[in-house]
This record gives sequence, C-alpha cells and structure tokens, in this order.
Amino acid sequence: MLPIGDDDSSVRTFPIVNYALIALNIILFLLEIDGGEAFITRWAFTPSLFIGDPLENWVTLFTSMFMHAGLIHLGGNMLYLWIFGNNIEDRLKHTRFLLFYIFCGLGATFLQLYFSVESSIPNLGASGAIAGVLGAYVLMFPARRVTVLFGRMVFPIPAVIVIGFWFVLQLFSGVNTIASISDAGGVAYMAHIGGFITGFILALVMR
Repeated sequence: MLPIGDDDSSVRTFPIVNYALIALNIILFLLEIDGGEAFITRWAFTPSLFIGDPLENWVTLFTSMFMHAGLIHLGGNMLYLWIFGNNIEDRLKHTRFLLFYIFCGLGATFLQLYFSVESSIPNLGASGAIAGVLGAYVLMFPARRVTVLFGRMVFPIPAVIVIGFWFVLQLFSGVNTIASISDAGGVAYMAHIGGFITGFILALVMR
C-alpha cells in the first residue's frame, strides 16, 4: 500500500517547516551526488566511527538524517513527509515540529546504534525522523482517511490501518535482521522502529 494523499481539510497553518525540511533533503542529496563517496563517508553516521570518537563525529547524528542512498529512497521519504508532516506541524506549530522532527531522527539513530555498535556501514536517510511523524500521526489522527495506491486501485483507508501495517512490517523485518545488522547494509529497520516510538511518545507529551 503506497500512500498518495490524506485529508488536509483541518490544516490551518502553512507548513513552512515541513516544506523547508523537504527542500533541505533535496539540497543535501544533490550535494551528496556531487561529493560522491567522500561526502557520504564524512557526513553519514557510521556506528563504529561514532563509538570510537563521538566528539569528532557528533555532527553526523544530524547530517545523516538529511542524506539518502538514491533517488527512490529520497522520493519515497519525501512523499511520506509531504503527506503526513503538514498535519503534525499544524498541530504542534512550527518550532515544536522542527524540534520534534530532529528528536525523532536522533531516537531512530540511537536505537539503530544500539544494535550495530561495531558496524562500519554508513547510515543515512530521513526515514527514522519521518517514522516519528507517522508515530505522531497515528496517535493524533487514527481515524483520518489516507488515500493509498494498491496495485492499480485507489482506496481511502483509516490511518491506523495504513500506518499500523507499516509499523508491523518494520517490526518483523527488524527482528529478522538483528542477527546480521552489523555485517550487511540495507534498510535500517531498527531506526524506523526507534523513530516511530520516539514520535509516538513525544506526541503524547507535546500535543
């Protein structure tokens, strides 16, 4: 199920932070393409490097959440942020939404780090922070209809089903990859789980 839209009728404020985050992700991706492997090595979050020298590599906690592994990775993440982020920004307001987003990204990174402290594979992507947006959305708008593309059909489905299905998929995939998480690249499922849980908890407090 691919979300392609939701009901924005209740949104009353212009989502300037959400759009700025989307723009920043695109800009960093273009810089990443231009900089190549050296750019990724310097600015992505690498668990083993961070554990070895946190003071030298602390900035990658933040820069890595605006980088992506490819155009499809970027496009998918920005689609989710565009659909769901404006609703959360409207509810939390601009400054609190920005802080919320950053903390969700950090929560995602640290849970991933917990399971991959010896990994030398760079971690990058906005998926963890956006997972936090989903965690807040399912708490604040569980019954809101999300339009999804399923095969060639388009359906309106309650957010709690769409996002719940997504979270269960991440949970099972994360459990299945824990054993090899430090030895292979791929999707950082534990970061998705960490971001979602962080977003859910922050939404409980901040709303």
